[in-house]
Formats: sequence, structure tokens, C-alpha cells
Amino acid sequence: MKTVQLQRKRDTAWQYIGPKQDLKNPLVLIFGNRFLLEEAVTFDELRKLFPDGHLVFGSSSGDLIADSVNDEHLSVTAIELERAHFEVQTINVRSVAYNSERAGREVVSKLNPEGLKHIFVVSEGSSVNGSALTKGMQAAAPKVLITGGLCGDDARFERTLAGYNKPPDDGEIVVIGFYGESFEASFSLYGGWIPFGPQRVVTRSEGNVLYEIDGKPALDLYRMYLGEKAKELRGSALIYPLNVTSTENNQAFVRTILQIDEAQNAMILAGDVPEQALVQLMMTNTDSLAMASETAALRALEGRTVPPQLALLISCIGRKLVLSQRVEEEVEEVREVLGEDVIISGMYSYGEIAPFYGERSCKLHNQTMTITLISE
Repeated sequence: MKTVQLQRKRDTAWQYIGPKQDLKNPLVLIFGNRFLLEEAVTFDELRKLFPDGHLVFGSSSGDLIADSVNDEHLSVTAIELERAHFEVQTINVRSVAYNSERAGREVVSKLNPEGLKHIFVVSEGSSVNGSALTKGMQAAAPKVLITGGLCGDDARFERTLAGYNKPPDDGEIVVIGFYGESFEASFSLYGGWIPFGPQRVVTRSEGNVLYEIDGKPALDLYRMYLGEKAKELRGSALIYPLNVTSTENNQAFVRTILQIDEAQNAMILAGDVPEQALVQLMMTNTDSLAMASETAALRALEGRTVPPQLALLISCIGRKLVLSQRVEEEVEEVREVLGEDVIISGMYSYGEIAPFYGERSCKLHNQTMTITLISE
């Protein structure tokens, strides 16, 4: 595997991180600030830099490259696979009437199933329902490991973008299939958030819209628990997510609140919350988040047959807000575990896609550090 990494801020030249080298038909991962991705010059510049590259774009709530976290940058990791190979397919959720589950099935079905080892997904994060997307993708490839994330837009929640070999757009879902006898992918995720307060029952919800908890308007109840912090909504919602325990399989997962609907006294979450599920507020601190990233890295290494060459990190915007000035600490914890030779790339997202630890069926998560390790 050969890699090239570079980055730039607005109105500055591209700066290489590490050595510059020629790559043949590389996979080029471009994560960064939504406003910079909207500029027409961005696509033109990257096409000139990588004329035969497969350009995959994703807007972020902060991009990860090497050991740094950037907010107003574009970060690029270009990868030439020397023994394995890859294929990229896309779909726009608008083309299937915003049916995210159907979009997931259809886009994964476009990949050649013969020898498919791993799927990495970069999905637009505003109009795509991540829970439904993961369900559809896994249905189309039930035995394949699927990881990735939903694109972000800092803490603005205005517009997210994704794309492949064209300027990124709303509604785009990009899947990258990896193939080859020597190709190996492993993963893990960990949160570091602690539930507090009483468990309550979801009494009315529809998909990712939460209307009632214990028969009361969800937004009113949430505001009551936040107290003074309620004045800071939507921002405070990102650092007080919901722990959701499904009565169907007793699995607990975290849901971030992306929007609030004042008219209906409801909350719009990053993924589905089923009726009759139990919910609790959650909280954390910087030390817990950094330790969680270390745990994720250690678990991702378990069972590998060869050392990883590339680490793709997808972490949640809520974690970034809590970590604040210490945000690079969680990347440093990953680096310390993986070592200096592993290339690190990734983004802060509106949702992380991976199986639960010890499982193979992908799900949508929030508030986790999700790590995918790749080698060929």
C-alpha cells in the first residue's frame, strides 16, 4: 500500500504531510469543511492533483489526518493498493423517494459480490436515515463487514455533502468495496458515555422522530432534565445524548439529537428510536472519551493476522464538542496504540456505521469512536 496525504485551508496552497509520490489509480478520500467542498475550485484542484484518482468526498464536523484535527480544512488521503483492489458505487437517496433502506440495498447490490471482503460507506448525513441505510446495506451483503459514517457540517446541521468523481452533493451515498485474498479489515467502536437519571419508555415515535416519552411530549421532558442547559439547545443536545435500550434484543445504543421540532414538541434523532424502548440521558468527560478511543484501538487490533497499514477513524461531533481544546487527545490515544507506521485518516460525523463489538451486522451508532483498520 502506498499513500499520500495533504491538506489545505481556504485560500492557501496544498501542503503535503509526509513524502510526495506518484500513485496509480488511487482511492482518494477527501474529508473537510462543507463550505470548502461547495467551492467549484476544490473539485478542479483535486482532479488536477489526481488525474486518474477515484475521488470520494465527505463533508465533516472536523477532519482527522495524521495526528491532527482540523475544522476549516480539506484533508486528503490517497491510497494505491498494490495487491488488493477496490470498486466504488453510488446512489442518491432522492432517486428512491428518500427511502434510505432501499438506497442501501440498491447501492450495495451494485458492487461485484465475488470476493467482496469489506465495504466502507461515506453517506450524506442530513437527508439519509442512517438506521434504515445500514439495514438495507446489510440485507444486500449479509456476510460482509460494513463500516463508515454519515457526513457532518460542524455543529450547524445545515447541509451535508458526499460524492464520487464529481462535485459533492446532497443525498449522495458512496460505498467502496474492497477485494483481494490478502486484504484484511478489522474494526471496533467504543463510546465512553455514562447513562444517568431514570429510565423512561418511548411511547410515541416514528422512525427517527421522537414524539413522546412516558406519554409526555419528548421535548418538554428533555428540557426539564437539562434545566439551564435547555437555553443552549440545539448545542447542548449534542453533549447530552440518549441511551436507548431496545426491548426487542436488549441492546443499548446511543442516539444524538440533531434537530428539535418546536411545533410538534418533538426531537429529530440521528437514527431510529423504536416505540417501547427505554431511554436515559447520558453524560461524559474528556478523560472518559480519550480512554474510550484507546479501548477502541486495542479492540480493533484483536484477531488480526498482519499489522494494519491504514486506520479510518469516524468519531462523533458530540465527542468533539465535549473534548473541545483537548480534541486531539483521542487521536493521540489511537496513535499510541497503533504505532507511528499506520496512516490515519477520518472525520467527525453525524453517525458512525459498524457492527456492535463482537458482531458482524452493521448498525448506526452515535457518540462513538469507530475505527476501521485495513491492510493488504
